[in-house]
Amino acid sequence: MNEHLPLTEATFFILLSLAPGGKHGYAIMQDVASLSSGRITLGTGTLYGALKRLLEQGWIARADDDDSDDEGRPRKVYTLTDTGRRILQAETDRLQQVAQVARLRLKGDTI
Repeated sequence: MNEHLPLTEATFFILLSLAPGGKHGYAIMQDVASLSSGRITLGTGTLYGALKRLLEQGWIARADDDDSDDEGRPRKVYTLTDTGRRILQAETDRLQQVAQVARLRLKGDTI
């Protein structure tokens, strides 16, 4: 699992966006921007390239029940797999450890 870490910020936030449930691409783009307080804005090409890679790695999957927009056009819905959830949890744990070390060092503690 650790051989996949650290994740890029974009990958981390895409996986995080899918943690509560499935979303289509545009909803992922909006959620990532919101979760990152606007620091990460994914262009269409970047997002769909990342989604393709995550599908190939088995970290996300296409939902069986794709959605459609207001005009009836189909939208692909993506979900987090168990592997993707484990990767996301491992990266979250890693980031917490990094933050803990940084907090201790900033307080003047030696590690």
